[in-house]
Amino acid sequence: MNAQSILSMIFHFAGSLSVLLFGMKFLSEGIQKSAGEGLQKALSFMTKNRFLGLFTGCLLTMLVQSSGATTVMVVSFVNAGLVSLEQSVAVILGANIGTTVTAWIVSLFGFDFKISSIAIPIFALGYLLSIFKRLKKEGLGQSIMGFSLMFVALGWLSDAVSLNSGNMGFLSTIQNFGLWSSVLAVFVGIGVTALLHSSSAVTAIVITMAYNGILSWNFSAALVVGSNIGSTIDSIMAAFGSKTNARRAALVHVLFNTVTAILALIFLGQLTALVDCIVPGKPEQTITYHIAMLHTLFNLLGTLLFLPFTNQVALLAKTIIKEKKEEVPEVYEFPLPEHAVYESIAIPLVAIKSEIKKMADMTVEMFDSVQSGLSDSKTFSEKVYPGLLQRESYLDQMHEKITMRLLKCQHYTASDSQVDSVNVMIAVVSELEELSDHSLALGMSLVRMEEKKLVIPQEDKDALIPYIELVRQLLYFVYRHIGDTLTAEQHEFAKSLEDQIDSERKRLKKLGRSRLETGGNVKSELLYIDIVRKIEKAGDNCFAIASRLTS
Repeated sequence: MNAQSILSMIFHFAGSLSVLLFGMKFLSEGIQKSAGEGLQKALSFMTKNRFLGLFTGCLLTMLVQSSGATTVMVVSFVNAGLVSLEQSVAVILGANIGTTVTAWIVSLFGFDFKISSIAIPIFALGYLLSIFKRLKKEGLGQSIMGFSLMFVALGWLSDAVSLNSGNMGFLSTIQNFGLWSSVLAVFVGIGVTALLHSSSAVTAIVITMAYNGILSWNFSAALVVGSNIGSTIDSIMAAFGSKTNARRAALVHVLFNTVTAILALIFLGQLTALVDCIVPGKPEQTITYHIAMLHTLFNLLGTLLFLPFTNQVALLAKTIIKEKKEEVPEVYEFPLPEHAVYESIAIPLVAIKSEIKKMADMTVEMFDSVQSGLSDSKTFSEKVYPGLLQRESYLDQMHEKITMRLLKCQHYTASDSQVDSVNVMIAVVSELEELSDHSLALGMSLVRMEEKKLVIPQEDKDALIPYIELVRQLLYFVYRHIGDTLTAEQHEFAKSLEDQIDSERKRLKKLGRSRLETGGNVKSELLYIDIVRKIEKAGDNCFAIASRLTS
């Protein structure tokens, strides 16, 4: 292979990988836009227990004829927060069983199916859904286009390195290395499958060479075992740039395939002997069926071994890939079981107060990050705002689930003071969620200012500093007293800060209007007035919380 061919292969591979990652991003974003309750309920039903999840993964892989495509979709669903890590484990196990069907198709009919052949009509369907606005299916159309691009990329990745039984003749030499032959075969299976991005294609090559008498039965078995590890390459690439749980899902795929392959290699003699007992005829006469049966058998046995421990496997993945401190989880889960029954209302209230404190922590972090964005909107837009979106989504979930628990507490026998405490917490949680909304809206204004290249004079930015600092003082005052009862004097202090905020807001809005009247940039001045208003709204939320906490 000359230098030009190698360079062409590298660019082909890099381009295909880029399309795969773009398709993944498109699919994930489209899913999040279109994932109403229907899709959520369907996925929850299919994965609500390990057996349904196993069946889902198996059936899906049988339909698309690619465990790589299935695991990439699973990683996308996990990344979008539609499927939990625990739910994804069983689907991944099922995908490994489903992919064995391809080996039987190869054995019976040959290998003619090409996964990318269905991608173009799928993309066309997605595009039509996205452009017809009346259908209101833009999100669904985007996810379908992303799905088809993923298939196209998988097909291109398979074509990036052209291998067949003709140019893999070196395998006949490796199989004569005695005891090391099986180990070398596993590594060859890993490498070739990673290059082709298709364990099905590698299985087809192995079956063809074994049928032609080039490869022995044991060596072919070891190649297929190694191919199972190499098939994890697609889920690994799909996890690039994904959220923590998506990377964990990819790790589950790698762990399962690697551990089952190692066990299969250790007991390869016993495994091939078992296949010999199941498949009639000598291996030399029915080698294709022997290979297909081995592929099915060791994936099936591995799945049966792992299936009872799906939660433990998920826990192991969480232990290996830890949540980053700055990364917000995709899904909020209340720490106590939803249907738990308590003898006293005090038990859930303690947990709820702790969660409200966490909610307040995150709300304060959001406001602080927006405040810092006033001085550097470019850095804020590029690096801070995406995390702000994620935090606001997480706080919405906290608001909903904490409120549901508080409403449930109203059904317990409680004293008047406990009932009052529940009502106060419901109001405080609602105000914290609104405060996060106003912080996000303020952040959106800063992003728009950067995108539209709107310039606010430095003297105007400087005037905002003491104004937003007043809101910050009120916010931190409230934050320190979350869970306490304010005295009349403390409430009066909060009221004085609120009055100062209102007075400063009127002064700044008046300055903005006067600059408009004297020929100031209309868009910039309107944006400035809007920022002033949103800061004041955040102050209103803080004072509302202080009022609720006052005895």
